[in-house]
Amino acid sequence: MDDILVLMEGVEKSFPGVHALSDCRFELRAGEVHALVGENGAGKSTLMKVLAGVYAKDAGRILYKGREVDIPNPRVAQHLGISMIHQELNLMPHLTVAQNIFIGREPRRRVGFVLDEDEINARTRQLLDMLHLQQLDPRTKVADLTVAKQQMVEIAKALSFNAEVLIMDEPTAALTEAEIDDLFRIIRQLREKGVGVVHISHRLEELKQISDRVTVMRDGRYIDTVRTQDVSIDRIISMMVGRTIYETAPEVPDNADREVVLEVKNLNRGTVIRDVSFQLRKGEILGFAGLMGAGRTEVARAVFGADPIDSGEVYVRGRRVHIRSPLDAVRHGIGYLSEDRKRYGLTLGMDVENNIALAAFNKFLGALGWVNRPAIRQTASRLVDTLAIKTPSLQQQVKNLSGGNQQKVVIGKWLTADTDILIFDEPTRGIDVGAKSEIYHLLNELARQGKSIIMISSELPEILRMSHRIIVMCEGRITGELTSAEATQEKIMTYATQRSSVMNADLTLQVPAEPAQPRSL
Repeated sequence: MDDILVLMEGVEKSFPGVHALSDCRFELRAGEVHALVGENGAGKSTLMKVLAGVYAKDAGRILYKGREVDIPNPRVAQHLGISMIHQELNLMPHLTVAQNIFIGREPRRRVGFVLDEDEINARTRQLLDMLHLQQLDPRTKVADLTVAKQQMVEIAKALSFNAEVLIMDEPTAALTEAEIDDLFRIIRQLREKGVGVVHISHRLEELKQISDRVTVMRDGRYIDTVRTQDVSIDRIISMMVGRTIYETAPEVPDNADREVVLEVKNLNRGTVIRDVSFQLRKGEILGFAGLMGAGRTEVARAVFGADPIDSGEVYVRGRRVHIRSPLDAVRHGIGYLSEDRKRYGLTLGMDVENNIALAAFNKFLGALGWVNRPAIRQTASRLVDTLAIKTPSLQQQVKNLSGGNQQKVVIGKWLTADTDILIFDEPTRGIDVGAKSEIYHLLNELARQGKSIIMISSELPEILRMSHRIIVMCEGRITGELTSAEATQEKIMTYATQRSSVMNADLTLQVPAEPAQPRSL
């Protein structure tokens, strides 16, 4: 067909110990949004990185506009008109929007080597206007932009190379519903201009909104390509995981008489945490809902000692404790699984065995300070089996595992530290539907064993499905508390957009500005 931009056939790719792609194919047409889906580790990102020149294929062929091409590096891909926006945005925060877009190819003034900032800003203004992004200023530093606006800068940068193929890896993972709508508007605009868009996503509810076709991968293999309008989401899930997933609501225990294991009173930190008080009971999953910037993560980090507080009290099992650092929190039996597991939860260059032992290394030290390697190996092996972590060996580097398995390693780390209070911040972000089901089962099992869980999630169906009780925040305050029986998406969103802690206040739909970047753990 004349409108086929990209055709990949028989693509193979192996890494040490892993056969990542086996006889894969993919087709992209001009003016099409083509969704690429599959579980973590299915090979989606790897296949697209081959197309974008990040990885060299071991076998197979790539046809671009009907001509077979070799793409050894990203520069060649960009020259052809193929750009990829990675899940972890590759922008330089200390530079402006315009400087990021034209980095390495800046126009210069006629005399000397001085960069022509006026020309850079003018060209960027043209790009942004073309995308109807008049609210973005080319001279703004990227560090001052929200994640959504940084995503728009990445799109503008890709189009500055005259991209005809745009690959977007999990573009909506960290966006609010309003920001997703804005992104989809731009994607539809690109489709009308004839750009072929590859949309990699775990949020299957988006497929019907934005995609024309869907290609499913599983275990590094091509499964099928279907027209989106011709297939149900349940059918896509079945193709992805090779089985039917049944997700029944968990049994909600009566927690009224159970021990209060954690109590927070009148917690304050600047404008991001305002007079927050709540209780967590033994065996309870307490959900925290709210829009981006509501203060949920800030509360979690404050309780864990990762960020200082201005005032407030924390009680563990009825006794007031002073938590000034994560080490204090761990000593009191509190573990924190960050929303950014790669940055804060794992040491990616270390193996599974050492990551699992990381939060409780003192437990494995002998009398003379020697590390008890057999004990570490035994503990790691037991948790790999218990948590069903898929890894070739305990010596596999964590960076080579899928997102779902990385998350299980973090859970294993805190179980090794014997923490009874676990804070899960966006526990299934970037995780496929099959791995989500496993994480849900694991959280429910931990609660049944008497662990107490705080779960922060931006996905309302997840909050409603998993939580025994739900606390809703807006602009640093708790604006509502709901039992699982009375909670609905409508009630949660009412409280999530409520600017005052007074329950009958006037409602204003306003997404709060993002707080300052938190310190590392």
